[in-house]
Amino acid sequence: RKRELVPEEYTGATFLISNLGKFDVESFSAVILPPAATALAVGSVRETPVVRGGRVEVGHRMTLTLSCDHRVIDGAVAAQFLQTFKQALEHPRDL
Repeated sequence: RKRELVPEEYTGATFLISNLGKFDVESFSAVILPPAATALAVGSVRETPVVRGGRVEVGHRMTLTLSCDHRVIDGAVAAQFLQTFKQALEHPRDL
C-alpha cells in the first residue's frame, strides 16, 4: 500500500480527524465536511512546565479541538467525549 486512502474508504464518514501537529501547528479548528457531524483537530505535542507532587517538572501537552454540528451532536455529549478521550491518552494502560 502507498499509505493513501481511496474514496471508498472514507466516503460517508461521520467523524473526521485532522492532524496538523505533525507540521508543528499547536492548535487549530478543523472544518466539518459533510456528511460528517464532527471533526477533531490534533495539534502538536509541546513540552510545558507542570506541577507534580509539589515539584515543577517537564510535561507534555497537546491541544485537541472538537468541532461539532450541533444539529447532530449536543455540546455536552461532545465535552464528555473529550474528557473520556483525554483520560485514555493520559492513562493508556487503563484501556
